[in-house]
Amino acid sequence: MSEEKKKKDQEQESTEVPVNKPGKKERKTASKKKDKADEKIQELGEKLDEMNDKYLRLFSEFDNFRKRTQKEKLELFKTASEDVMVAMLPVLDDFQRAMKTAEDNGIDKNFLEGIELIYSKLKNTLNQKGLEPMDVMGKEFDTDFHEAITNIPAPSPDMKGKVVDVTENGYMLNDKVIRFAKVVVGN
Repeated sequence: MSEEKKKKDQEQESTEVPVNKPGKKERKTASKKKDKADEKIQELGEKLDEMNDKYLRLFSEFDNFRKRTQKEKLELFKTASEDVMVAMLPVLDDFQRAMKTAEDNGIDKNFLEGIELIYSKLKNTLNQKGLEPMDVMGKEFDTDFHEAITNIPAPSPDMKGKVVDVTENGYMLNDKVIRFAKVVVGN
């Protein structure tokens, strides 16, 4: 049996492929392949970083666009009725003039009450929609809210630079000036 074992061992040795250690040439080729693979990995990493950066910028830009359009929509809803409100302001002025003239000329009280009821109903309706009259009498002149028609000598020293008279009321719609108050300023 031992002879048979020896024969089998010899046959196995003859069929085995001898393993050679890589030579210089094979090591250089393997090293070049590894360098190329490392370069490719680095290149793909840079591309990935670039694509991530583009994606983040695009996402941020879209998010800013979405927020801006939402803000514009809200602003539009708040001031959508601005044209109608501006068109109604002369009607309010006419009511005020009519009531003042009626009081000055001694018009029938019932007629005056009717005008006042219609005026107050119109004014309340416009107030509910966000229209607010400016209270400017005696306040410091401010070009953001007032339009100076003329300057007159101040009736008292404390009225210098302040509104002395209002020729046309100013109005704001949802904290936005839609008509500047036309005022007389004291010097």
